[in-house]
Order: sequence, then structure tokens, then C-alpha cells
Amino acid sequence: MLLTVIIPAYNEAKTILEVIRKVHEAPYEKEIIVVDDGSSDGTREILRNNRELEKIPNLKIIFHEKNQGKGAAIRSALKMASGDVILIQDADLEYDPAEYPNLLSPILEGKADVVYGSRFLGGPHRVFYFWHYVGNKIITLLSNMLTDLNLTDMETGYKVFRREILEGIEIESSDFGFEPEITAKVAKKKCRIYEVPISYFGRGYEEGKKITWVDGLKAIFAILKYNLFR
Repeated sequence: MLLTVIIPAYNEAKTILEVIRKVHEAPYEKEIIVVDDGSSDGTREILRNNRELEKIPNLKIIFHEKNQGKGAAIRSALKMASGDVILIQDADLEYDPAEYPNLLSPILEGKADVVYGSRFLGGPHRVFYFWHYVGNKIITLLSNMLTDLNLTDMETGYKVFRREILEGIEIESSDFGFEPEITAKVAKKKCRIYEVPISYFGRGYEEGKKITWVDGLKAIFAILKYNLFR
């Protein structure tokens, strides 16, 4: 089994090298595809010039000339992906690559086509932002109502797919709308979806967190769009 890890990155100069190192050290034979999505904080210079990256096998780096969004970065990476299983890894280290065995286990055991890592199933997490928690619950509830799923964390950054599942799906969203879009589309395909508990080290805005209430409104629009009008 070859694992493809896709790392969309936008202005993550403080963490990009560490996340690549941790992904490289995680179990399984893998290829790593990093997409610099038009960073302006030095991330792209690190990816171009750091000699340590030359020592990492099967590392591919894609550069977007301007910021297009998470969905666009994933689209670009999928064009180069050759793994049997595709895993999305955010570049901010809120999610720990050491947990890959838990994430991949349902797929490797033949029980699942898609696995979501849930921050709300009992794993350790940094205590942060009550209203983000409420917003996530509202968005997940709305998604569940329209997909007839019972997910606890639709917006999780840890999503894992059998390659064949993504090959049959066109990703239209360029921004964070990727999360509700892919959820709607795997639900319509009647995929076997598992959730597993994960740890979560959330960041504050002073530490580089980017998602805002505007992204929440966009997520609601995407839920309605991809469940009712696609």
C-alpha cells in the first residue's frame, strides 16, 4: 500500500519543515505532495531552498503563483498523486501525523472507503474558542441533515480516502468549501465512512489560525449547494 499525503500550505513558514519531517517519520510507504498556495511569508522560499528537503524521498512540491484556497491546492496535488490511499494533512500542526495508523486502520482492514478523524470523539485536545465549537456543531448538524450521515466533525482537516473514491469525484470548490463538498459527494456515492478519534492542538489567531466566521457562512452555502443543487 502506497500512501499519498497531501499538504496544502499557505503562509506556514513557522511549521512547514516540521510538518514535512513528522509526515516523513510517520509509518507506511508514502509520497508527500506539498502545495504552496501563493504564500507571502517565506514558506515558498523555505520549500525552494532548504537542502534538508532534498533528503526526503518521494517529496513533490507544487507552487501556486497566487493564493487560490485549500480546495484548489488539493486539486493540484491529486493530479500528481499515485498512492492507493490519499490523506489530507494540514500544514499548521494542529493535527499529529503520529496518528496515521488509527486513521488508516478502517481502510486497511477493508471496513471503510473514507475515514474522518474527529476532534469530538474523546481524543485529547487543546481547550480553545467556544464559539468555534458551536459553529462547527451547527455546520456539522446541517450537513448531517442533508446527507443523512451522523458525523461528529464534518469540518475536520483529517480526511482519508481510497484512491478509487476520489477518482470518481470532481472537486469544484477552491476554498474551505472543499470540506462540505467532499462530504456531500461521498455521501451520495454511498461510501462506507468511518470516524475515529484524534487529538487536536488548535491554534489561536496570534499563532496563525486563518479560518473566520466568513468561512462558516461559505460552508453553509456549500452544504446547500452540493446537497440540494448538484
